[in-house]
Amino acid sequence: MRKIGIMLTLIALLVFAAGCGQKAETVPTGQGNNQAVTKEGSGTATTPQTNPSGQDGKNASSTDKNNANEPKHSTESAKLKIQAFYTDDQMMELKSVTREIEVPKGHSKYEEAFKALQTADKGLISLWEKVVLNSISYTDSDKQVTIDIKLPDEARLGAGGESLAIDALKKAMFQFDEVKQIELTVDGAKLESLMGHVDLDHPMTRQSK
Repeated sequence: MRKIGIMLTLIALLVFAAGCGQKAETVPTGQGNNQAVTKEGSGTATTPQTNPSGQDGKNASSTDKNNANEPKHSTESAKLKIQAFYTDDQMMELKSVTREIEVPKGHSKYEEAFKALQTADKGLISLWEKVVLNSISYTDSDKQVTIDIKLPDEARLGAGGESLAIDALKKAMFQFDEVKQIELTVDGAKLESLMGHVDLDHPMTRQSK
């Protein structure tokens, strides 16, 4: 009987020891401090997962994409409507035509307006078609467009054509309100007459209304 009692006592002690070893998990009460959650007796520790974005239900990879749709630098061209001036096969008067020009980056509307003078619509004649444009510029200080051209023999006209050509150039440039005068040179020289028939003013000025 004594042996049985000793055995019962040992069994009771083993059961008691096993119960003490299975304590409940302890969870830290602090939030957001990455403390470990530990199981006694297991010897392992796990770290709670944190949301990198700081907001529930959002993935950290879905971050703010600043300037994602920002347009790249373009050619910055501009379009505008102007009046271009030509004549007919009789060369008696000027014909006004509304044209849309495109001004690329690095070019001026004065240059494109001059080019428009060189390409007439069907049934009309350009008075500047065979003239070569060397350069064209505008200076705000004196409100002047300066145009330098090359004048091949095939670009020369008679007296009536020369007069109309100069009038077409004036109308084309003076349609821009900021332009008050035009300086026209041939290969850098200020000629008394463009084609030998009509006097050429230096500069040509806008007439007061």
